Amino acid sequence: MKVNFKTFGLCFVAATLLAACSEPPEIAAKAAKRPDVAPYMGANNGFMTKNWTPGNQASWTESVDKRTQGQNEYSRVK
Repeated sequence: MKVNFKTFGLCFVAATLLAACSEPPEIAAKAAKRPDVAPYMGANNGFMTKNWTPGNQASWTESVDKRTQGQNEYSRVK
């Protein structure tokens, strides 16, 4: 029995490509987004920033702005 390595390789590549198409969809990102709750309402847990209180939009905006400025290279170099 003679094995045709070209055919075997082609079938292996096709099977590998088709296996990549069968991955389940990412559902974690869908569960994280809740359109019925405003972002500043948030959860009251230990992962919050120190100066933010859930439900206070002004403190949430201030915390987000402060975090954004900390990630800005121009303001960090000064």
